[in-house]
Amino acid sequence: MSKGSHRLTHLLAAWGQAVQGTAHPQPPAYDGPDVAVTHFTEKTSEVEPGSAFVARVRAGSDGHPYIAQAIERGATLILAQQPPDALGLIVPPGVVYLTVPDTAVALAWLSAAWEAFPSRQLVVIGITGTDGKTTTANILFNILRAAGLRAGLLSTIRAVIGDEEEPLALHVTTPESPVVQRYLRRMVDAGLTHCVLEATSHALAQHRVAAVDFDVAVVTNITHEHLDYHGSPEAYFAAKRRLFGYLLDDLLHVATHNRHKVDLRRTAVLNRDDSSFALLDDFLAGRPIDVVTYGLAATPTAGHTTATGISFDPHETALTLHVGGASLPVRAPLPGAFNVSNMLAAAAAASTLGVTPKAVGVGLASVGYLSGRMERIEMGQPFLVIVDFAHTPNALARAIDAARGMIGPDNRIIAVFGSAGKRDVDKRRLMAEIAARAADLTVLTAEDPRTESLDDILATMAAAATAAGGVEGQTFWRVPDRGRAIRFALSPAQPGDVVLICGKGHEQSMCFGTVEYPWDDRAAARAALAAWARGETMTDLGLPTF
Repeated sequence: MSKGSHRLTHLLAAWGQAVQGTAHPQPPAYDGPDVAVTHFTEKTSEVEPGSAFVARVRAGSDGHPYIAQAIERGATLILAQQPPDALGLIVPPGVVYLTVPDTAVALAWLSAAWEAFPSRQLVVIGITGTDGKTTTANILFNILRAAGLRAGLLSTIRAVIGDEEEPLALHVTTPESPVVQRYLRRMVDAGLTHCVLEATSHALAQHRVAAVDFDVAVVTNITHEHLDYHGSPEAYFAAKRRLFGYLLDDLLHVATHNRHKVDLRRTAVLNRDDSSFALLDDFLAGRPIDVVTYGLAATPTAGHTTATGISFDPHETALTLHVGGASLPVRAPLPGAFNVSNMLAAAAAASTLGVTPKAVGVGLASVGYLSGRMERIEMGQPFLVIVDFAHTPNALARAIDAARGMIGPDNRIIAVFGSAGKRDVDKRRLMAEIAARAADLTVLTAEDPRTESLDDILATMAAAATAAGGVEGQTFWRVPDRGRAIRFALSPAQPGDVVLICGKGHEQSMCFGTVEYPWDDRAAARAALAAWARGETMTDLGLPTF
């Protein structure tokens, strides 16, 4: 959060004034002594005198048992969902104990109040979906900048504020609410007018963006993912739908000087090609917001963005884009059919923001390659090596399909991937089945096994690959060490083939047990290619599986 401290009564008053007379969550009633707060945290290790300790309740964890420790370390404010007597606590003088219905919601609104509700000064475009969020967010960001708009970006890969660019923390997509609000404040202070914000299902379910004033909401697709956390497809869909619910929320009573925001009607951008369309369209029917669509399943109209004349090569996609009532040819350095959908989503969103079709085309044509998204690794080898973040069944199928479009009929796809531990176990079977059917050769390997047995994960995947027609030792292999797996996959590669390394993409670590080991698939691919060129075995890249 921003440096310095705030008085609790000031934060509660600012929250109350912003939501007065609305259906937004109201601040808890409080007439006790005032305290100064230096920052919010849910980790006792970060508590120091003046801290506010937030007793978060998450799937598999609860901060309430650590309240006493936080008080001992000097916390002056406790946010909790249970009263102190229910926990057997005696709150000492000088410590304020606030009981709220949901600590995550309270944290979101207090964080927004801390930063003076910066999202009211920005046109905020939220992008959610199972796959394609980061690519769509980065494409849209590029279009807005090409159109001359001062836009910021908060996505999986990076945060961009003006001329500053920062990586996010390990395995993070949407940060926690204090960090989100801090980034939004920095964007406002830098003079930006727009923000493209990637919103994951976890972030939506955990209220990390609950106090963000969204203007446009975009969905890429909703497929099988994160059922370990959400419990069911219905709960997962409900989390994604929450972003569109935010468009229906009351306006905050915070004045905005951003004319772009004042003049814009709140808009939902839906994928007509996706199974989520009918449910979301029904949810939004009759509501006071605009709905625009994109996809290939319908003809172009003023409210529907589509493409025709699509062709692919290993380096780019050519198409005729139909957006905003105009048609124009586009050549974009984004290969693969799934990137057509991402481009259409970004184009439709940009059009709702008043970007001209010509500027949309310029933005698409000038977008750079995205880190870890169908990223080619070139070291003079006669075959393609591609690193992609695909870590869901749908994304893996789309990545393999895109790779298939890059090769001739006699060439092969050699896929390398794993499936994470402590995550949706159904993905292991589904992804192995997809690779067994769609790829020519498959190498199953480690991908953040965490505290689960890597051997057990690979055994589950191998059984699924076998059931789908794969033959272990002939069409698929188990190589636990990821570096060795990549090197192994290079051995059978022939000129014109594709070695497709999926699952990690841009990420910079891999988790074994509770330890994050430094890891980069792109660096590993280069090391493997260097060893391949010398006819040597793989070097040790520091994983415990080597």
